[in-house]
Amino acid sequence: MPYKTVHINPVSPTSSRASVLVIYTGGTFGMVYDPKASQLVPFDFDRVSERLPELNRLDFDITLITLNEIIDSSNMKPAVWVELGQIIQTNYDQYDSFVILHGTDTMAYTASALSFMLVGLSKPVILTGAQLPIGVARSDARENFITALEIAAAVDSAAVGEGKPMVPEVCVYFNSLLLRGNRSTKHESVQFNAFASENYPHLANAGVSIDYNRPYIRAYQPDQTLHLRTEIDTNVTILKLFPGITQPVVESIVNIRNLRGLVLETFGAGNAPTDAWFLDTLKEAIDRGVLIFNVSQCEGGRVTQGQYQTSKQLLQIGVVSGADITTEAAITKLMVLLGQERDPIRLRALMSQSISGEMTA
Repeated sequence: MPYKTVHINPVSPTSSRASVLVIYTGGTFGMVYDPKASQLVPFDFDRVSERLPELNRLDFDITLITLNEIIDSSNMKPAVWVELGQIIQTNYDQYDSFVILHGTDTMAYTASALSFMLVGLSKPVILTGAQLPIGVARSDARENFITALEIAAAVDSAAVGEGKPMVPEVCVYFNSLLLRGNRSTKHESVQFNAFASENYPHLANAGVSIDYNRPYIRAYQPDQTLHLRTEIDTNVTILKLFPGITQPVVESIVNIRNLRGLVLETFGAGNAPTDAWFLDTLKEAIDRGVLIFNVSQCEGGRVTQGQYQTSKQLLQIGVVSGADITTEAAITKLMVLLGQERDPIRLRALMSQSISGEMTA
């Protein structure tokens, strides 16, 4: 079934103006207040320019498509990540950049997943959304969307040659900050500054002007061919440690049928209990092929296995360090790589290194 398509500021095929493809998935952004129902309801996104007349003043071509089934981001699934990736791949040569309008709750997961799925990406893919619906007077939707579009269309005037995009990678733009997608996490639900990147600098700050943090933006690779990883293995889970966690709880999780990957959220710099039953349970899982990925519960800092006695034994039994990766990036990286790799040695090597700027190796 073809997607509903709307053209804003259309130009001729021979125009040199930038072109941006916007993909609307649903979420808070596209809600308006219905006085009859006394509640917020989705509005016809084909008429977005009526809500945002500023779109008509932008000096580049905008094409907007809406997924056939718009969803709340709490219902986001890997199948939708694949659909988004396929839309980008299909339209990759036709557009200069892409903006995805997405609910905030799982935006960091989608941004992380796409960063691993879109191999050889050399164009901007910017995810944004809103904490308040577009139909609310104080909504942050307008600024987030307009600035995300401007960043997507921006070219590096200081670069040799023409047409080099400023941010040729998957990013999240929110509340004046541009973040690397797989370094972002949602940390706020009631303020406008919903997203943070504790372990990696902001890629840009949008004030009166948009100031780009060039040294931290991924290098432009114009000779790359885009390849989409579509196989995603969801036989993964997350185990968050806490004082008093019991053996039955840990065993019930690591012994899930067909489990292939586990993100272990540990304390501080990668520390965990040293009880024999705990280490034995993890070791048994590793011996039967489960990859266990150590990620810190702290928003900032990194896992340093072996720095303390309480993490040294994790290293010894074969737990892989996630360094300073976020939980969102860790679980999506596991899903994507488990879908591609059957060689356990190569899989462990890929998990322990940065493949898309997601961690400091």
